Order: sequence, then C-alpha cells, then structure tokens
Amino acid sequence: MRVILERSNLLKSLAHVHRVVERRNTIPILSNVLLSADGGSLELKATDLDLEVTEAVAANVEQAGATTVPAHLLYDIVRKLSEGAEVMLATDESGTTMAVTAGRSNFRLQCLPQADFPELSAGSFTHSFRMDSTAMEELIEHTQFAISTEETRYYLNGIYLHTHEADGTLKLRAVATDGHRLARAEIEAPAGAEGMPGIIIPRKTVSELQKLVDDPDVAVTVELSETKIRFTIGSVVLTSKLIDGTFPDYQRVIPTGNDRKLVLDRQSFAAAVDRVSTISSERGRAVKLTIGDGQVTLTVNNPDSGSATEELPAEYDSEAMEIGFNARYLLDVAGQISGSEARFILADAGSPTLIQDAADERTLYVLMPMRV
Repeated sequence: MRVILERSNLLKSLAHVHRVVERRNTIPILSNVLLSADGGSLELKATDLDLEVTEAVAANVEQAGATTVPAHLLYDIVRKLSEGAEVMLATDESGTTMAVTAGRSNFRLQCLPQADFPELSAGSFTHSFRMDSTAMEELIEHTQFAISTEETRYYLNGIYLHTHEADGTLKLRAVATDGHRLARAEIEAPAGAEGMPGIIIPRKTVSELQKLVDDPDVAVTVELSETKIRFTIGSVVLTSKLIDGTFPDYQRVIPTGNDRKLVLDRQSFAAAVDRVSTISSERGRAVKLTIGDGQVTLTVNNPDSGSATEELPAEYDSEAMEIGFNARYLLDVAGQISGSEARFILADAGSPTLIQDAADERTLYVLMPMRV
C-alpha cells in the first residue's frame, strides 16, 4: 500500500474514527484502525465490536492495499505534523510495518494483518429514513444528559427512540431517564419512520453521533432494525449494536395531575442555583425551594460549612410550598431550555415535578424531588 494525502484531510477523518477505539484493549487488533487504499480514496475503519465508524477520504493512491496500525498513535503523529503537509503512508513488502512520512519527519509503525480486523456485520435493516442533522442534534442535545450511567440498569444506558402519534401527527420521540430525572424531545417523524421498532441507542453511540451532527447542512440517513442502527452523515458511516432490553413505560412517570404553576426567568434561576450550591460539599446536595406568592427562596444548608439563601421574583399564585431538588439536575435542565422562561408544574414536596420550556413545546423534563 502506498498513498499520499493532505494532512488536514487525514487528521479530520482520524479524529472521527479514533475516538471509538478504547485506550485499553485485551484484543490487540481492536487498538488499530483499518486503512484501505483503493481507487482515489483511503477508507479508515475502527471498531470496539459494539460500534463501528468508517470514513472515506480523497487520496492519491499509488498502490492499492490495506493494513491496520495503532489508531491513537497514528492520530497523535498526524496531529503533530506541520499544517499543510502532505503525508505519505506506505507499507513495506512484508506488510509488518508502515512508514508515515511528511517532509523531514519519518515514522515506522507496527502493523497487524487486515484479515484479523473484525467486521461488525450489519445484516439487513428494516427501516430507513432521512432527516436534517439539526433535528437529530436537537433530539440528542435535549435528552442525552439524563442517560443513566448505572450499569446494573443497562436498559437505561441510552436514548430510547420511537414513534408516537399525537394530535393525529406521527412524532419521532427521544427519551432518556436515570430514575431521578427524565428528558423527552420530539420532532415530526420523517417519511420512512412509520412502524419502526422502539430502540435503545447506547450512550457511547449517542456521544459519537453528537460530535458528527454538528454540520447544519448535512442530512443524516438512518437505517435500523431491532438489533442494529446505522447513521450515514456525509462521508462518515457509524454502525452500532442496540441495547438488548426493554425501556420502561416512561409515560407513567410523567405527571398529568400537577396543578401548581411556577414561572421563573431561566437565566436568573440557573445563576442563583449555581451560586447557592457553592456552599455544598458536593453538587449532589439538595437545593430547597420555598415557593410563595410572587417569590422563590433558594436555600442550601451544609452542616460542615454553613448555609446560603437567595430570593428570586416568580409568577406563582397557588398555596405556598417547599420542595427540594438536586442542584446538578436543576442546572442540567436549565441548560436545555432555549426560551427566557422556565415553567415548573408542581404537585407537592414528594411528587415528580414537570418542567417545560416556554419557547419549545416539543420538549419536557421531569424531576424527582429530594428530601430537605
């Protein structure tokens, strides 16, 4: 194999694929990226057996061929080469080493044979649809913060994507929950999504996808079955296994009978929560909200270091009440609200609270209260 290409193009593609590779691997080939040169392009592929990313980049292929080299090492080398450099990748006759040459810099990397590289066989996909990358980004952005990291409840370790009919319109809905909070976002379902199975996209796949959909001009092609999903975004193809589990009936968690409405300025509220939670020894401590007519008082008590209070004006005309929330969770939700106002729909100190974005009807959040 002998191929020449622009450093910036190679670096961009390596940045997309090398992140999938785990830093520590018991199987050596999984530390490598597969490089396949043919025609006028170089294809890069990396996998962790659950997730696979491939990308093709334009290149001058002097000799077609394929090999695998350490992914993170190659990325670090290319990252440190001079801007504007032309990079030559060439394997020796035995195929055991690959030279990386740019200007006066010359590196030799150990190769492992292409035949050892695992293939994440996708099988057939039952559903396929296209959507704007901005719509995909919104679904992820508004829900991924609520994904559970608790491995025992593995079925919560991702975003639940499914279709749902509301007001005679089919919606594509994304939901994530960790048992303490829930985030739900939806868009109009694209053509082709009808009848798709409800699927759980793993946390790592969500994280990689989020980095790939930052270009607003690119459409995303989604292909899925009950066990796999594939995203094609420009020249990048991301294929992933899905979480094999049943997502809980989240509708039961979303309160429908809450009748106390609290409206706050989102920015002022987030800043106040951030300030009073400084007194906590850890961000997980509760912030108490004392809600009365036209005002909310935020209080944090820490037996080791003291206490903090702050008052905020608010719209509220129901019976006075006190309720506590995790400060981190309040800040996460406030960060997702795009409008100037946050609406809290409350029941009592022990029941789930509904939080809405006054500027975006397509999203909603549920927070479980804490004892204070």
